[in-house]
Amino acid sequence: MGAILKSGWRTVGRNALDLLYPPLCIACRSQVSEPGSLCASCWKDIEFLEGPACRCCGLPFDLDPGIDTLCAACLADPPSFDRACAVLRYDEKSRSPILALKHGDRLDLVPGFSRWLDRAGRALLNEADFIVPVPLHPGRLWKRRYNQAAELARHLGKAAGKPVAPLALRRVRATPSQGAMPSAKARRRNMRGAFQVPDSYLAAIHNRDILLVDDVLTTGATADACARVLKRAGAAKVNVLALARVVRPLTGVI
Repeated sequence: MGAILKSGWRTVGRNALDLLYPPLCIACRSQVSEPGSLCASCWKDIEFLEGPACRCCGLPFDLDPGIDTLCAACLADPPSFDRACAVLRYDEKSRSPILALKHGDRLDLVPGFSRWLDRAGRALLNEADFIVPVPLHPGRLWKRRYNQAAELARHLGKAAGKPVAPLALRRVRATPSQGAMPSAKARRRNMRGAFQVPDSYLAAIHNRDILLVDDVLTTGATADACARVLKRAGAAKVNVLALARVVRPLTGVI
């Protein structure tokens, strides 16, 4: 009875809040029925990444070559992480809400984005012993006031019932923005020596399966550097779950 009453009061409170502050589409800001959702028009414009993809990095394929297929890049230079998955394509349609979360203090977007991560990454979540967000350097964190990857990881962990370890990985070198790097090779160089597992987390990392969470997967250089450090610290497996990824033209599959 107590749980029913509590649920009822929560519903009443939610309805009252919606009257005062109607929920808005996370992309165009038109009114919607549920907080953290898209309107019908914006939903059609967002490209969710479903269907055939590289077994390792999650790069989507135009045609289905089979469930265990690797893209040419992963075959030629396998990343340090085991598998990667992203919810949607990072393009001109999805860029605005993602940048609003990253740079615009739009933490109200986190619960909705986390629900998407939960649905798209359920298989990876089931394997994970705990969740680790990609960290920001302390200087950048001080300027931004929050780490969007850590906020996504915190809400995702709560929804999935998985522990989150936001301090298990730290950024020890202030690198230039990856967006300023001219190539994938430059991005990899930029990430060398950028991350570290604190000694206090070595025992927790050892022989564990970790889910690394980030907002955008571009070339995978940041995720690769994080996974390499986590595995050197003793992690058994590192999978990656990102809200969005940049999809470049496919050069081949093997």
